[in-house]
Amino acid sequence: MKVSNKFTVARLLFAPIFYFLYELPVWTGNSKLAFISACILIPLLILFEITDYWDGHYARKYNEVSDFGKLFDPFADVMLNLSVFISAMSSFDPVMNSYMPTWIFILIMYREFSQSFLRMLSTKQGVAIAARKGGKVKTVFYIISAFVMLTAESFIRLGLGEITGSYWNFDFVSIYPYIKYTVQAFFVVDVILSYTSFADYLKNFASVFKEI
Repeated sequence: MKVSNKFTVARLLFAPIFYFLYELPVWTGNSKLAFISACILIPLLILFEITDYWDGHYARKYNEVSDFGKLFDPFADVMLNLSVFISAMSSFDPVMNSYMPTWIFILIMYREFSQSFLRMLSTKQGVAIAARKGGKVKTVFYIISAFVMLTAESFIRLGLGEITGSYWNFDFVSIYPYIKYTVQAFFVVDVILSYTSFADYLKNFASVFKEI
């Protein structure tokens, strides 16, 4: 297997691992597991994103760019992004409950599957869909939103609300809903950017539908 594809495979395998580590404390209600997961999840996601850079770097360095890689890399990205976003639909704290409403997840999932179909259709017709500016901006905001969500969730799982609340004599739980709404605002922007970029892809690669 090519070096670049190995990094893509690693990212694909990491996706369910991330989901399991995030959800295990939610399923069990175990505060120790919640603390441990808070120490792992953000570094783990950083590693995931680094592998995304590495697969592209080594594909260019060793001239490993291929039609398979052009499909496989975005597929791994979609699986990872959806794993992170479906994790955001739950929280260890019952007050938070969920950072991402179901309708937002469904809209993002529909967009990503539609984009994947467009890539497969274009590849079959010998048309390579390169990442466009709108798609890159969307991806960057996906990453930012994921880290914002994980930062908020880690704050809860590490018990920092209770610690700082005791020190400042302030009930941090009272502001949890506002934190949730802030994270949700990032996800709403994700939806807007994802569909804006998808419309741009459809506009510029509409020719692939002529053969249907």
